[in-house]
This record gives sequence, C-alpha cells and structure tokens, in this order.
Amino acid sequence: MAFEATKREWGELYAFFRLLADGYVYAGTPEVKKNEAQKLPVAMVQREEHDGTRRYIIESEETIRITGEKIDKQIPREDFAAVAELILSAVKGSSENEVMSPDGVEEFLDEVAIYDLEAKTDDRTDFHVAFYSINAPLTGFCVRSRMGAMFPLLDGGRTANFKFEQTGIKFATPTVNKVNAFGEEEDVVGRMLMIERLGGVLKYNDVADKVFRSNLSMIDLHFPRMLAEMLRIMHLDGITKVSELTEAIKQINPLKIKDELINKHGYYEYKMKQFLLALALGMRPAKLFTGVDSAIAGFLLVDGSGEVLCYQKADRETFADFLFHNSRFEKGPTEKDKYGYLERENGVYYFKLNLKIGLLKR
Repeated sequence: MAFEATKREWGELYAFFRLLADGYVYAGTPEVKKNEAQKLPVAMVQREEHDGTRRYIIESEETIRITGEKIDKQIPREDFAAVAELILSAVKGSSENEVMSPDGVEEFLDEVAIYDLEAKTDDRTDFHVAFYSINAPLTGFCVRSRMGAMFPLLDGGRTANFKFEQTGIKFATPTVNKVNAFGEEEDVVGRMLMIERLGGVLKYNDVADKVFRSNLSMIDLHFPRMLAEMLRIMHLDGITKVSELTEAIKQINPLKIKDELINKHGYYEYKMKQFLLALALGMRPAKLFTGVDSAIAGFLLVDGSGEVLCYQKADRETFADFLFHNSRFEKGPTEKDKYGYLERENGVYYFKLNLKIGLLKR
C-alpha cells in the first residue's frame, strides 16, 4: 500500500540509500560542488529505529549486510540504488511537498527494516557513518535536501528576538496605536519606517532572552549588537544573504573597531562563521551553550540534481565557508514569534526583530 511523506523525509532516506548504493560520498566545496580530490569511502551506516539500532555494512560490491538485535540479513546493493532512483524521480517530479511513495518502495523499506521515515535519535542526528572501516569512529550527520523544505539553522521563535528601544521623540499612546495598526501583520519594515518618519529612533537595546544573550556572548561579547544591526539592514534594505549582510556590516562598522581588524583580520566574517558553525553543530537559543559541539559532526547536502555532498567539522574551514556563502536571514511569522510592533515595558517602548537563519535552496 502506498503512503505519503514530505520531501524532507524522502531526502533523508534518499541520502541514506545513495551512500549505501555508491559506497562513497564526495566532500563538498563552499560553492556546493563536489571536491573530486576528496572521495570518502563509506564502510557502514548506522541508523536508529524505534525498536533499536541497525547497522548497514557494505560487505562487498554486491551486498549490504544489515545487523541489529533481531536482524542479520544480506540485501543486494543494486536494490538500494534502484530505490534511491525511484525516490529521486518521484520527489523531482512532484510540485507538492507531500509525495506519494513509488511502487515497490514500501515493500523495500520493510525488507531493509526501516519503519520510521525520520530516524529516532535523541541527539538530532539523522544517522551515523563509519568511513574507511566499520571500526572507524562514527560521524553523526544531519541531512539537508534542497529538493524540499529544509530545517532552518536557527529557528528560535520568540527566544531569538532582539529588542530595540524607541528613542528620539517620545510617542504618545495614540501614536503608538497608529504605528501598530499600520499595514498588514507582516509589514514590519512599514512600521519601522513610520517610526522614523514620526521622529522616532530605534536604538539596539538587548537580546530578549538571557540564555540566548549569553550564548551569543560566547562568540563575542559584542556579537549581539552585530546581529541586531544585520537584522535592521535585512528589513530596511532587503538584503538576506549572510555574506552580503556581513559586507554591509563592514561598511557600517557598528562595533567601531579599527580598519586593520576589519580588513586584514576579517573580524566580521570570522565572527559570523564561528556563529554559523556553532549553530550547525548544535547551538540552540534557549539551551545553555558551553562551546562543546553536539553529536552532529556535519551535514550531508542533497542538491537539486540528487548529488550528495559531505560537509564535516573535520574540515572546519570548508564547512564554515559553505555555511557563510549558502545561508540567509529569513522572516518568521510575526504573530507566532511576537515581534514587529511597539511594546511597552517598564514605561519604555521597545520594537523587537526576530532572528531566523536558513540554508539557501540554490
């Protein structure tokens, strides 16, 4: 019987099958191309199910051996390749987010003991890979597929809000109500410009959540201010790519640092890359960050054509460059994330902006 799954769920399964079918994965470049000089042999992929751990071992050119608590069987590798192709063509051929399983796929999932489309892990990895040898240390990966909607790098909801104090002219209550009633619900920039027109100034004040403020301070004590200014530019100037926002910040220099630090040391780029790496490897807004990476050690990126590329913290520089050039600021819903309006707090009006970061789709 056929079933439906999201493109994201299919993307995770596709990457899993592709690794086992090919027996290798290429390291990716910052430009999202395969690095021909870095072909990483896959010896085994380990996946978690609701009833225990499965190990999928590449025994030979012909067979995959599946072992677990109640399973020990061999499956032809060509079957994994065939099903990967079926999934790829189904996902690419659908304009909907929900995609029907192609004929034969459900039976194959039963055959290879996959019952949960998204792996059941507590550490937020999708599966673990042993490169070169089955005895090699396991590397935990998250799959990100450009063929469907991707999980954001940062989606903290209201925890990721930044507070701007409304200074300049003191607004009376009717003026505040007029600002808050302006435009559609999502017209944040319209309300920002109206505040400006009425003589108000939005001055960065603080990160709304104290845990997130402390987490950002682990990157740099002044990093919250840098992010706040990037958010302001994103809304007012419509720039969303992280690399372009960082370039804009260099010109504004909100931290008032010396030119040598900006241009010779690449201060702003360096801080942003540190932050993106921390997000990719486990930092969360509401969870205390100590600088220790989580079990996630890298991304497997499925591009639009179905090529799987590997980015891991073992090659931090490439991973950081990839994130820097392939991520963007996004706008979350104002109602859900509680931002984009003047709000009174202890007699002072604040305007909040929300930070959300995702990977580029292309």
